[in-house]
Amino acid sequence: MKKIKVLVVDDSALVRDILARGLSLDPEIEVVGTASDPYAARDQIVKLRPHVLTLDVEMPRMDGVEFLRRLMPQYPLPVLVVSALTKKGAAITMSALEAGAVDVVTKPSTNISRGLNAMLLELREKVKVVANVNVSAWKIRRQGDAVHRQVRIDSKALAESTDKVIAIGASTGGTEAIRRIIRDFPAVMPGIVVVQHMPAGFTRHFAESLNNICAMEVKEAQTGDRVMPGVVLIAPGGRQMNVRRSGGIYLVDCRPGENVCGHCPSVEVLFRSVAKYAGANAIGVMLTGMGRDGAEGMAEMRRVGARTVAQDEATSVVFGMPKAAYEQGGVEYLLPLEIIASKIVGLLAKL
Repeated sequence: MKKIKVLVVDDSALVRDILARGLSLDPEIEVVGTASDPYAARDQIVKLRPHVLTLDVEMPRMDGVEFLRRLMPQYPLPVLVVSALTKKGAAITMSALEAGAVDVVTKPSTNISRGLNAMLLELREKVKVVANVNVSAWKIRRQGDAVHRQVRIDSKALAESTDKVIAIGASTGGTEAIRRIIRDFPAVMPGIVVVQHMPAGFTRHFAESLNNICAMEVKEAQTGDRVMPGVVLIAPGGRQMNVRRSGGIYLVDCRPGENVCGHCPSVEVLFRSVAKYAGANAIGVMLTGMGRDGAEGMAEMRRVGARTVAQDEATSVVFGMPKAAYEQGGVEYLLPLEIIASKIVGLLAKL
């Protein structure tokens, strides 16, 4: 069996050793080298040709974001950010995801012994998933950036869409897919609720980064927030987000809860609540991600009359979640990422 070759990049010798040892526990993974900074990493990449890179973003000489911006155009490969859960670390990690990293694993900050084992398990699992990701999706999205233009929506569709809900779910590779879609929307779009698999502490920075580039207002959701036109609500990491109806309006509840489909927040939880309370007034969107979170929830949305869209394999970083939703019968339209925004706008006029 061909092993997945991994290069570990971190400025701490102790962390490099811990990650290398932890990854090597999996017989499918071979750590072919380690590097203390991006300059050493560049030489190792050329020499060792790893399949996956784990990258600390806070390093001396050159931070991980700048390294990614230089690396990806020349040697595009799957990169997992291994980051500390700090305010600075979260902000830099968001920039790294924008620069081409496909996912993030957080270093434990409390209960180090137990947290370390859980982190290494997560890291091993994600290495095996991202080893086969569609790296060409990075180039596709950069091409899309060059021709970005906002979607037009007519006034009639807007006038009749104030009680509509757009629900979006995503995981690995989803931060950039969500960015591509939401930045295309005008400020007058119906309310949007989003679950992106991210650790607690990162979702606020994700929302802020989107808010800086989008016509709509984007914020990390709080219990009691109204789903309303012009506003995008991002589910907070570590909390399950449900949509509920109160009279003639929709509100969200964001509360701590057990993992569902392995995640908190979970797309399954969001989609099922949207199916229950919004029904045919909703549009469900499934984007790139590993696993099958939300597949049954999207099928339920479609059964109650919601319109549903999923990202196709060619433009997905990981086709797992869209594929599972499609196989479950929940996907009405399977489309390339670059036309999903315009499709959503088109469906609004038919709701």
